[in-house]
Amino acid sequence: MSEPSNLLVLGLGFMLGLKHAADPDHIIAVTTFVGKSKHLGRACAIGLFWGLGHTIALSIVGLLVIGMKIPISKWLADRMELIVAVMLVILGARLIATVHTRWHQHHHDVQWLRLGLRPLLVGVVHGTAGSAALTLLVLSTISSTLNGLLYIAVFGVGSMLGMLAISVVLSFPFRFAGERWTTLIRPLQVSIGVLTCAFGIYIATGIWLKAS
Repeated sequence: MSEPSNLLVLGLGFMLGLKHAADPDHIIAVTTFVGKSKHLGRACAIGLFWGLGHTIALSIVGLLVIGMKIPISKWLADRMELIVAVMLVILGARLIATVHTRWHQHHHDVQWLRLGLRPLLVGVVHGTAGSAALTLLVLSTISSTLNGLLYIAVFGVGSMLGMLAISVVLSFPFRFAGERWTTLIRPLQVSIGVLTCAFGIYIATGIWLKAS
């Protein structure tokens, strides 16, 4: 590809990364974390750590598929999506189960660790599941291994920034409810937990119907 074509493809990858962050399963998963935090800084950290985990997974799988020519079978891709579905059910159930716990300020450091590690792991799972379709797209449009890996990296940066923006937007209703109508916080969190579980079951059902 010529240099202008390279820049065009990389720019497209960045924009698609931003759009990819807005996939329903991504938003729902991150909402289960943002729903527990009333602070904008923590919401930003959640979005960034999710995006970082997502990018790490994409880069590793991209290196295997594009660099080492190791294919991802449809069976494996479906199982990756099934793991995402199970993870969503677990996240939703955990949010419902812990909705009555109170935030303790003296656990600040531990909470910051959890706010980083858990979204990071969730991002890794999402990135692994989404890598199959992305690497197939790259393989079909980009002949150079280096350009393919660079495309995935730029795509990952776009998804990080996209999820950062989404996390900030999602944090505002919780901040507003926490400041004005504190009684709405728990029903809102429970509703998010139920929605997350339902969406995970919906994804799992779709995979099962395709396989049957």
